[in-house]
Amino acid sequence: MIRIVLSDIQYKMDVYNIIKSIYPDEIFDFIEETTKEKLDKYIDSQTTSVLKVELKSSKITIEYIYYKTGKCKELESSIDIGPEITTKSQYKNAMKRQLYKILKKVSGRLLPWGILTGIRPTKIVYEKIEEGYDDKEITSYMQDEFMCSDDRIRLSLDIAKRELSLLEDMDYKNGYSLYIGIPFCPSTCLYCSFSSFSMEKHGKYVDDYLKALEKEIEYGGRALPDKSLKTVYIGGGTPTTLSESQLDWLLGKLKESFDFSSVKEFSVEAGRPDSISKGKLQVLKKHGVNRISINPQSMNQKTLDLIGRKHTKDQIIEAFQLARETGHDNINMDLIVGLPGEGLEDVKQTLSEIEKLNPDSVTVHTLAIKRAARLNQEKDNYQDLRPRDVSSMMDETINYARKHNYVPYYLYRQKNMADNLENIGYARYGKEGLYNILIMEEQQTILALGAGAVSKFVRYDKDADNKVHRVYNVKGINHYINRIDEMIERKKDFIEDKFYLEG
Repeated sequence: MIRIVLSDIQYKMDVYNIIKSIYPDEIFDFIEETTKEKLDKYIDSQTTSVLKVELKSSKITIEYIYYKTGKCKELESSIDIGPEITTKSQYKNAMKRQLYKILKKVSGRLLPWGILTGIRPTKIVYEKIEEGYDDKEITSYMQDEFMCSDDRIRLSLDIAKRELSLLEDMDYKNGYSLYIGIPFCPSTCLYCSFSSFSMEKHGKYVDDYLKALEKEIEYGGRALPDKSLKTVYIGGGTPTTLSESQLDWLLGKLKESFDFSSVKEFSVEAGRPDSISKGKLQVLKKHGVNRISINPQSMNQKTLDLIGRKHTKDQIIEAFQLARETGHDNINMDLIVGLPGEGLEDVKQTLSEIEKLNPDSVTVHTLAIKRAARLNQEKDNYQDLRPRDVSSMMDETINYARKHNYVPYYLYRQKNMADNLENIGYARYGKEGLYNILIMEEQQTILALGAGAVSKFVRYDKDADNKVHRVYNVKGINHYINRIDEMIERKKDFIEDKFYLEG
């Protein structure tokens, strides 16, 4: 156990996130006592080390005391706060850099993204490019401010430039995107923390859910009359869990309620192969859907069984081939590295199977274990299945993408990701997911409808204190059904304030 003495509790999560990245399996305990006499009572057989973080306006001092076999080793590092540090954000980063330096010395571990935790690195780079910084200046900034590795900086630069080129012809500031959430799945995966509910237990609510969603769709079609719709994304959950007739109704309702004349991309998550049929794929084509995802996560049957996917590897192959046969020519496949029990050879096996299918894009996720996921709540049951050396698995996917002419086009990170890594979207030229870029880089207003959906209203005024404002829908299916009028009023009240239009 690491005992942490922190003089200013407002920086608790910043300290925690850096330590958690270095020591993902360690237990932490924040304590208030700072004198040696009071601290000594906490030192017991469970204590591996004590970390003392003293934060003053003029100086930051970090002391690390490592206990082992009755002995202790002390490391101390301090930094004076100079006149160049004028904001809370700059002070926080100075503290995180100092903390990372001392923990790196103690552990020998390097974090590929340095002190960045739960932040979209490409958003930082994207904004620097728009401000006129060149590659050298951006590289220096990312090294000095966040201590990122050279290879991750290069990756961020490549992706940010790709994003800018893809959005160049889209008048995204005068447009918006639409998200529709369908929170039903054939089953709930072990690692899932999204607002999704198994059809086995919650299928009886689908009709009532769609009735409530219909009201929100009708409102949404009138909500932003001065903006043109650019991309549409139907996610969840698994939208193709709906029946063929329900799916046909939903897509028809969207076309009836919204002007699709300026839509560049219409995407639907067909993620679970056990939810796909020829009829549903034909319905998608009928309504102009031009991008779908069929997501195996792994092509190893033992892993699929363990994580609760309830379908076979052969079903993935059959669903993909059926999609091709019904005319779908832009198919993405999602993979996850770091799944329980998997090693490098398992990832190689998955990539070998994906190679035969030849999808148009591949999105590689690093497993992030969220608090609400069963994998976290039942973690004691999976201790022996913890993945090792996830970095090598990710490197394998990078080499695969390069070999097969997939170009990285978007990237994002989350807290608690294995080996402090990232999620990367790869695509062949012309097959990129525009919605993914817009939502990750927060470059466009996203009107989001459905249970658990989060609308993002973007302002372009550089002087605005808050450039992105979020409006949340409730997550529970019954709450959404019973409170649909309230969900509509939330958006209506916000939009009528014209917060996002003032910029």
